[in-house]
Amino acid sequence: MIQDIAPHTMHNQFQVDMTPDAGSPVLLFSGNRLDSIMAFEENGRIAFPVYCQMPEGIQYTYLFSIDEDKYFMGTPDEQAEAALPDGLTPLKIRDLRPKYYLGDENRHLIFAAYTGGQLAGWYRDNRYCGTCAHMTVPSSTERALVCPNCGRTIYPRILPAVIIGVTDKDRLLMTKYAGRGIPFYALVAGFNEIGETFEETVQREVMEEVGLKVKNIRYYKSQPWGIVDDILAGFYCDVDGDTEITLDRNELKEAVWVERKDIEGQPHDLSLTNEMMMVFREGREPLGYRYAK
Repeated sequence: MIQDIAPHTMHNQFQVDMTPDAGSPVLLFSGNRLDSIMAFEENGRIAFPVYCQMPEGIQYTYLFSIDEDKYFMGTPDEQAEAALPDGLTPLKIRDLRPKYYLGDENRHLIFAAYTGGQLAGWYRDNRYCGTCAHMTVPSSTERALVCPNCGRTIYPRILPAVIIGVTDKDRLLMTKYAGRGIPFYALVAGFNEIGETFEETVQREVMEEVGLKVKNIRYYKSQPWGIVDDILAGFYCDVDGDTEITLDRNELKEAVWVERKDIEGQPHDLSLTNEMMMVFREGREPLGYRYAK
């Protein structure tokens, strides 16, 4: 999956007074929603600019390290933005996975872009205190923004969501999202609501999207998905009773039962969804019941 970047290792601990080295990668995000990242591109491979290539007039914020490389978010002023190195191209972060994932060479860079983009959005959205509207400042002791006026401390928010492998003996329920140009199949998924357990989210999302009851809900694995600030929790469950699908066409354009042997995966192996489909196809899904209702 996207976080499986071995032999590389991400170190996301907060570090005080971290400064860039000459070779520190600099993540420059652009667009109104910071949905693009500046990179060099050649033959389907990408590289981020490094500190020694940067002009004057850039503010640096330490994000994390991958191995010995310290990654920084760069925020250029207008003059610096006009003086960025030649050859940098704005790439849509959502396009990095389908366009630039080639073997293991780009994997850790895509993970860096996803995770860095999540932090960049958090810094942008919390420049002002939501309680008193005063400008916030970075904490000197932890990854947080602090309001010097009212004392509020703001931490990065992570949105919990579930990926659901609904099974009926040797069949898996596979779906395609409505309103998206994604040609391959996925699984039922949705965000955890206030006051819900993960297991209750599984039951609700399956009922809402395909009109089925489920039982024997068991946890599989989790995945950070920084492109939309998520932490994904994967669950398998068994259909409970009627297997006839009632499709919510606002959410899905297709939902079908697929025999284990006929399951086809997604083009890349970066998502929890794809791994769960492959695990079921190979008969490796968890069998122990964590929750039954």
